[in-house]
Amino acid sequence: MQQDDKKTVDAQALIDSQPFSRYQYLILFFCFSILALDGMDTAAIGYVAPALVAEWGIERAALAPALSAALFGLAFGAMVAGPSADRFGRKPVLVVSTAFFGVLSLLTAYAYDVASLALLRFLTGLGLGAAMPNAVTLMAELAPANRRSFVINTVYVGFPLGAAAGGFVSAWLIPHFGWQSIFVLGGVLPLALLPFLVRSLPESVSYMTSKGHPVDKVRRVLERVCGRNLGDVERFELGERQSPVQAGGSALGLILSRPFLLSTLMLWTTYFMGLLIFYLLTSWMPLMMKDAGFSIEKAALLTAIFPLGGGIGTLVSGLLMDRFNPGRVLSFVYVLAAVLLVAVGQTMDKVFVFAGLIFLAGIMVTGAQASLPALAAPIYPTRGRATGMAWMLGVGRFGGIAGALLGGVLLGMQLPFGQILVLLAIPAVVAMLALWVLSSRTARKDDAARAQDRALTGVAGD
Repeated sequence: MQQDDKKTVDAQALIDSQPFSRYQYLILFFCFSILALDGMDTAAIGYVAPALVAEWGIERAALAPALSAALFGLAFGAMVAGPSADRFGRKPVLVVSTAFFGVLSLLTAYAYDVASLALLRFLTGLGLGAAMPNAVTLMAELAPANRRSFVINTVYVGFPLGAAAGGFVSAWLIPHFGWQSIFVLGGVLPLALLPFLVRSLPESVSYMTSKGHPVDKVRRVLERVCGRNLGDVERFELGERQSPVQAGGSALGLILSRPFLLSTLMLWTTYFMGLLIFYLLTSWMPLMMKDAGFSIEKAALLTAIFPLGGGIGTLVSGLLMDRFNPGRVLSFVYVLAAVLLVAVGQTMDKVFVFAGLIFLAGIMVTGAQASLPALAAPIYPTRGRATGMAWMLGVGRFGGIAGALLGGVLLGMQLPFGQILVLLAIPAVVAMLALWVLSSRTARKDDAARAQDRALTGVAGD
């Protein structure tokens, strides 16, 4: 970790060697809060859909453009923000994107038809899509390696909890203040958080070191993160191996280069399939349940149970991923998700069993989905990490778009809710297979790296 009489320090190794500090807990809180607000705003359109159908006097299928518009924004926002963060830094992109989605959420309260709503949701989605990957990347680069999966998953728990909170809040706010109140709340909260982000959130140490930022700037952040005086350090470095491909070219070219291509494609496939399931259910489940005879309030509450369970699944998955092969842990979770989705559809007539199975299915689906950034973070080097994670989220968002649109098609076909859930077991199985391929690939690369280290150690010993 340290060389040249303690004047040169490996920044990431220093973070890895220290216990989790109070300042890291503060960073964790901010990143968690951003994802909670992101989740609440993203899921808001599904909760207000029944009220919009009633107030505007439109067919359910007519809402499909508005339901999917934010997801297009999320996809494009992530795909632009990742390379931007690898170029300009994690913190500035995160702050700007949070301000952007806060303002646009407020403006969404003034939508007057499906077209205006779809446009405003798309613009809001640009900010939402940019915020999520950068919050996760920042936390990943400031967390110690032995707790990284759990810490990242703790951040990501904010998204399903925010989505669930939106359901509970909607069940009370909409009958009293109308659907507009959800978007007002979704705008005020991130704007209120913004001054604290500007003042207290640091830049990534790995990013600053890789970009050659001044030593004093890196030192100040590391001293707060590690709680140590580093005044004698003259140089910070990163102990990452670099292939010729990593040493030059764009960040996007890096994640699509031969060493990373298979991993990138498997991550994209898994995230696509998981979001297809998640957004079909969160976007259309309130209307499906209303058709099945539930009131608007009960439909919102039952739908909120689905992402709520993901918090438990995400934290447990994070603990297991820090101990076992992460890809294989998540592939097993997706197997359980497929089984539970089928089971949910068979219990519509037993409300308590139905609610319990929705909760368990949410633990598996949302928990596995929320754990994918923790799986992706160590795969990519610093100079391409934000792009790798953002493009996984961005490309995967097209799965959410497909889910939102597919839900409208399936409702138009008047398929029973149980049959729709059986069909959703198929993408869960595809995600499981992609994760198994990824875990096998990662295990082989780790074995090769360890063999190379042993060979180099042997040469050095000679």
